[in-house]
Amino acid sequence: MENIRVLVVDDSVVIRRMLSDILSAEPGIEVVATAASGRIALAKLPFTHPDVLTLDVEMPQMNGLETLTELRKTHPELPVVMFSSVDGSSAKQTLEALAHGGTDVVTKPSGMTNREQAIEHVRQQLVPIVKSLGARALKARARASAPPRSVSRPGARVIIPETAPSRIDVVAIGASTGGPNALTTLFAKLPQRFPVPILIVQHMPPLFTKLFAERLDASCDVRVSEAVDGETPEPGHAYIAPGDYHLTVARGPSGLKLVLNQGPQENSCRPAADVLFRSVAATFGASSLAVVLTGMGQDGLVGAKLIREAGGQAVVQDELSSVVWGMPGYIAKAGLAQAVLPISDLGAEVMRRVDAFRRRTVQEPNVA
Repeated sequence: MENIRVLVVDDSVVIRRMLSDILSAEPGIEVVATAASGRIALAKLPFTHPDVLTLDVEMPQMNGLETLTELRKTHPELPVVMFSSVDGSSAKQTLEALAHGGTDVVTKPSGMTNREQAIEHVRQQLVPIVKSLGARALKARARASAPPRSVSRPGARVIIPETAPSRIDVVAIGASTGGPNALTTLFAKLPQRFPVPILIVQHMPPLFTKLFAERLDASCDVRVSEAVDGETPEPGHAYIAPGDYHLTVARGPSGLKLVLNQGPQENSCRPAADVLFRSVAATFGASSLAVVLTGMGQDGLVGAKLIREAGGQAVVQDELSSVVWGMPGYIAKAGLAQAVLPISDLGAEVMRRVDAFRRRTVQEPNVA
């Protein structure tokens, strides 16, 4: 088995050494080179052939966004993990980088005086991302070197027709690696008067979720905001779980309310799609639609099963358009997905399913 080849780019020699040591200590990962600037990194790319690149957001002369813009001209598919501080300026630059082809984000240690704690903070984020993104690169390399043979393309369109469309009263979405761009593409297909509320778990650090909600809100017709504890979910409004908080929904004496909590991580995540989906299944039952987009791991699998057992529906992004076909792939392989579609078609499919019952009841009025 080949190693996952990584190029580490950071202007700090201390950070370059830390990232290199963390990654080199992992079996199956090889740091093939480091670079102290974006220009040096671009010069090394043709000779190092990395499978994954880590890129500091804030660097002198050529910052991470500028480096990424140049890199994408020659390496449009190379996974790039942005290494970002958690302050507002860096977070905004990082979201801009994600919108321009960055793959995922890892946050720098903040307020940690203990070196071992800081290293573990980075290790827990970075290693799973590099392994997940690198695995896809290794598969692509293996396919390219294998003898030609007739195979079916991954991510083929799959739609299981409903015998009798049920009413959908909420859409719950889970996403991780590659999710910001996938959500932007999906929301571009949704109208301003979307008839139900949308609840979203996007694996992302605190502060980033608020900035991402603002960015998504500015780019689509549906209203988007970071969820606030106790607010009432409204149709045509999407609510993104804040970083480090689980998002749930509950029905009380005064109606539906969004509830945030900092309960234990699930699937090593907080927020977790499983937590959201579980509450949606309990609150909405058969009136639920789960949507699972690109992301590593299997967060959302248990929750999607509960939604399907309650009579609700589930659709997922296909493998070909996913950055990582972990979260949606687990659901599709478990036979829980009623549609497996490219992200370009998923927004229209969500709209069709939400509208199906409403159109049927308009076309078939009750005349009894």
